[in-house]
Amino acid sequence: MIKKYNLSGLWNFELDTDKVGIEKALYQASLQDTIELPSTTALSKKGEINLNREEGCLTQVYPFEGFAWFSKEVTISSADLGKKMVLFLERTRLTKVWIDGIYVGEGDSLSTPHTYDLTEFIEKETFTLTVLVSNTDYPTKGGHLTSPDTQTNWNGITGRLELQVYNQIYVRKVQVFSEVETKAFRLHTTIENETNTIAKSTFHIKAVEKYLDENDSIQSGNQVSEVSYSINVNPGENVVDLTYIIGEDAKLWSEFSPVCYELEITDVDNQEVMTVFTGLRKFSSEGYHFTINGTKTFLRGKHDGLIFPLTGAAPTTVKEWIRVLKISKSYGINHYRYHTCCPPEAAFTAADLLGIYMQPELPFWGTLTDESYENHNEEEQQYLIREGERMLDNYGNHASYVMMSLGNELWGSKEKMGEIIRNYKRRDPRPLYTQGSNNFQHAPVIIPEDDFFSGVRFSKTRLFRGSYGMCDAPLGHVQMTMPGTCKDYDDVILPKETEDSKTGSAKKTIEIQYGTGTKTVEMNEEGEELVSHIPVVSHEIGQYAMYPNFKEMDKYTGVLKAENFGIFRERLEEKGLGDLANQYFEATGKLAVACYKEELEAAFASGNLAGFQLLDLQDFSGQGTALVGILDAFMDSKGMVTAKEWRSYCNDEVVLARIPTYIYQAREMVTFDIKLSYFKDEAFTADEIIWEVHTEDQVIEKGAIKVDNKVSGLADLGTVMFTMPTVKTITKMKLHLFSEGTSIDKDYDLWCYPAISNPVLTREDLEKDSCIERDGKKVWITRDFDRASTLLEEGANVLYLPNKVTKSIEGFYCSDFWCYPMFRSISEWMKKPEPVGTMGLLNNQEHDALKQFPCEFYSTPQWYHIVSHADMAILDETNAQYRPIVQMIDNIERNHKLGLLFEANVKNGNLMVCTSRLYEIYDHIEVQHFAESVVNYMLSDSFAPTKELQLDELKEIL
Repeated sequence: MIKKYNLSGLWNFELDTDKVGIEKALYQASLQDTIELPSTTALSKKGEINLNREEGCLTQVYPFEGFAWFSKEVTISSADLGKKMVLFLERTRLTKVWIDGIYVGEGDSLSTPHTYDLTEFIEKETFTLTVLVSNTDYPTKGGHLTSPDTQTNWNGITGRLELQVYNQIYVRKVQVFSEVETKAFRLHTTIENETNTIAKSTFHIKAVEKYLDENDSIQSGNQVSEVSYSINVNPGENVVDLTYIIGEDAKLWSEFSPVCYELEITDVDNQEVMTVFTGLRKFSSEGYHFTINGTKTFLRGKHDGLIFPLTGAAPTTVKEWIRVLKISKSYGINHYRYHTCCPPEAAFTAADLLGIYMQPELPFWGTLTDESYENHNEEEQQYLIREGERMLDNYGNHASYVMMSLGNELWGSKEKMGEIIRNYKRRDPRPLYTQGSNNFQHAPVIIPEDDFFSGVRFSKTRLFRGSYGMCDAPLGHVQMTMPGTCKDYDDVILPKETEDSKTGSAKKTIEIQYGTGTKTVEMNEEGEELVSHIPVVSHEIGQYAMYPNFKEMDKYTGVLKAENFGIFRERLEEKGLGDLANQYFEATGKLAVACYKEELEAAFASGNLAGFQLLDLQDFSGQGTALVGILDAFMDSKGMVTAKEWRSYCNDEVVLARIPTYIYQAREMVTFDIKLSYFKDEAFTADEIIWEVHTEDQVIEKGAIKVDNKVSGLADLGTVMFTMPTVKTITKMKLHLFSEGTSIDKDYDLWCYPAISNPVLTREDLEKDSCIERDGKKVWITRDFDRASTLLEEGANVLYLPNKVTKSIEGFYCSDFWCYPMFRSISEWMKKPEPVGTMGLLNNQEHDALKQFPCEFYSTPQWYHIVSHADMAILDETNAQYRPIVQMIDNIERNHKLGLLFEANVKNGNLMVCTSRLYEIYDHIEVQHFAESVVNYMLSDSFAPTKELQLDELKEIL
């Protein structure tokens, strides 16, 4: 390119909702409105205001689907007439172009710039350029590129708009290959000669280092000497390989040192200049792990669906992408997986500068068929293949573009997937490829062309993430087991034994979760259990839901409004629980963070795992509203966990205490192993990790464990043993592990319970009708409602422990998965059990019933058995002001008032209801203390409930 005209600014504009503009020849007409480009129709407030309120996603203020017409009078220099002219439109939808009313052509890429050769159409210095942009009738559904659940189905042009001028001999394409061993770049260069004669051209190549300074400004570093090349350029296309040696001072690119190179290729004779932003690196695989420049790395990834609530479209500026990616990096993230989408080039440039490994994906979420399939759509398939080629051609030089996927949760022809990957590898062997993300869900396969595998299971029971939807049961270890950190996936990924091979490979049909709905697919009953021999990446781990933060609604000042939040708030208020909204938000957030920590502990403890992709660090605005992030949709912290604390269990050096339980009894022996996950390009900078157990004001135990500074990958450091101290009261402690001169600084909460010396209760008291008496006061314990009713009539104090609560929700400790409305409907369609849908406890921790059972206001591990053996009573019909002592928080759709422990004045007596079957779990020390605390409260003068409930309403509930 020798020159470019900037076409941004004021354009004439007209909306064409009915898509009749071509018939009416709007490409020759004077358009009736104006608009500033780059922009979208929504950002420019074009069209009609939307008065609807979306519940499952954000609401667009100015939605528009149809044709949008843009025209501009363009003037060029007379000296440029006759030169090659290319129209460059970055980040748009389907386009058609006219020059002075003459049709030029059309573009259909959703991921890469549209370019039009206008050379034959520009005959004068001033002309009218007309662009039609359509956001309907895409050649493919588009995944998260066009979904209202993510960045919206916007219409417009959001990036650079240029008229680029070239001479007749120009560099059309450069593929930069890193030759790390020789510290050189190989430039696979395509030169076009549009003359009829052979030309001898001199090319100069030079390079300069590029990096980010502390203010996030792009700075230039060392310059590399210019090298000249003399090339005979034949008419037509010429392909040459040019080797450009950086030399001994070359800086390799990685997450640890993201120094980039800007290469400038100049055709001296034709004044043509091309710049390429790249990095010198080798990203590859070795066994079960990825390597960067020969050093093992562990992918700490996040999902991304291009959610930008203020604009409704992905930014195209490097500055904004640096801001976004730097936030993720502050939480230990070194990898992005783009769900059925590809970001603009600015994202790759920012990732280059920050050291983020990028995995874009074809915009496809469906069945990839071949010609034998009845519903085969060859036109769509060829479009998707071309889209992938365009992604590679436009962005493949970026150092951060290291991986690529064919789509999300695909089904169909394994042979066709392999064929597409083979063709991509021939075109561009630089990235590592996979058939897709979590393909064939319940029946995964690995094809020969896969460079890595992305999924969640290898069989029904070989699961390698911590949570699943109920429709995809069995559920994960975070959902189904008591909190602890002893779980890993090594035996799942590389099992010591596999099931016996089945005979035959008959086909059967199954119904699966498919997006936000279901789909019937055909699968083989494979005869051999799948064992991977390539890197395994755990797909979309996490998905632990939190309650909305209604204060966040004020932040939606752009093209999208959080009407869904308003609907959820109104529902909560209708149930009389609106005053608890902020407490719900905070309590569910704390539980979700704990679930994420346990999920990450298992991933980092898995030596056979190559990485993970979180869903998500950030809230997901759609699919029913999945508030699963520790950051909101704006990438702002929700205040549940600091970046520093999150990095203590999500970073390139993470210490792991393999703790079977967080609950201990005084004088109990505590034993746990310590591991170190270490994936850095330098030696460990300390020789020991110090551990200590302490209360708020006292160190209980401490010690140190040696570390070999040559440690790499996942290392066993040793075993720690100590005895819990003798304590008189329930004591919360912290296990603190740290190492001077490193980032290792991590805490685990432990609880120590004393033995109860003079218990007021025994297991037998809970298993049958009994009476506890002290100082003239009596508490009657029963599991029979009629017996409880009689005692209350007589004015007794009654602890009622129902065997089964009539109107109830099953007790479930873990937070809800993803989004209850979406997965409830999927379970209904699949005729499978619905998710429990609860989101953790809200405890009135100041209540006297919990005086001897100190706890947080949210769920912590001492509640695990109590919750898991409970039915949460639905108390919706009680007075609006009535509040349980221990309440289970329900989801945004139901908003039940759920009670685990609640009291009332009933008839002539006082009633305490505990819906946990304590007699089933009384062996656990924390359960004994909970029961003691409740009964001691009931034996005290404080037990005088002020709220009244009627026996009839209680009978209906209980």
